[in-house]
Amino acid sequence: MADITIIGTGAMALYFGGSLSAAGERVRFLGSWQEGIDAINRKGICIVDNAGKNYFPAQASANPGKFPSTHMALVLVKSWQTGRAAKMLEEVLHPEGIVLTLQNGLGNVEILNAALGKEQTAQGVTTYGATVQGPGIVRLGGKGVISVQQHARLTPLIQTLRRSNLMVQEVSDITSILWSKLVINVAINPLTGILGVKNGSLLDSPAATKIMGLAAREAADVASAMGIKLNIKDPTLEAERVAAATAENLSSMLQDIQRNAPTEIEAMCGSVIRSGRIVDLPTPVNEVLLLMIQARENLTRNDNNENREYDL
Repeated sequence: MADITIIGTGAMALYFGGSLSAAGERVRFLGSWQEGIDAINRKGICIVDNAGKNYFPAQASANPGKFPSTHMALVLVKSWQTGRAAKMLEEVLHPEGIVLTLQNGLGNVEILNAALGKEQTAQGVTTYGATVQGPGIVRLGGKGVISVQQHARLTPLIQTLRRSNLMVQEVSDITSILWSKLVINVAINPLTGILGVKNGSLLDSPAATKIMGLAAREAADVASAMGIKLNIKDPTLEAERVAAATAENLSSMLQDIQRNAPTEIEAMCGSVIRSGRIVDLPTPVNEVLLLMIQARENLTRNDNNENREYDL
């Protein structure tokens, strides 16, 4: 049995926390969503699937000092929360411990590196999906894989994840996989957020499908200009395939908009735009998507939550 700390109490944090707890691992959550923390401490993690609800034990707190130091941690918060997650980890991570980020977008591992050092941080990417249905409650969104950059300290964490029936692959260069996921994210997430629809509904509109393909191709062209070889052959067809495979899913960006929280648009489309400028490649589709999501955030956020501290 291993002890593992998860930073965050959102969909993916609950997904992986529930999988680990179901396999008998000791799981601790650090976050700031008090309702989520209370629900986990009261009933455990609730995983919903077609067979019903299952509860798995875990502990949760907003105070890193409540838990002993940890040798293994997963970061599963929104990209704009990474700095706050790093501060929590500075308090709880053992000097010989390792942190694995499985967040969306680019730039997260650099923030963690700056706070904790490269010897204690590792980059990963996941294609698992899940949707929060309430505090401490998550519905599974289909199987996926966790890809991790090879790192000297990762072996115990990889073994722990595999014991929990999670598929993990080690790679020598994560950049290709990171950018391949980014290509799909910028194609699907912003449009679902703007239109307020499930992933699969994008395929019901020829116009939406075309925009999705243009965004994917634009991001892929930027990656190519940077010398990054993607692991997908046709970005447009791959975006359509993923939208169909996750047809009933609510994207993480749509979930953020529905709860009037900041989105990860800067780490997604913003990363494509900034990278495009480096290689002198225009990114007009991603720029429009970024502006439209920002406009929707501005217009849907009311006075009460403009000044609140959003939850981990």
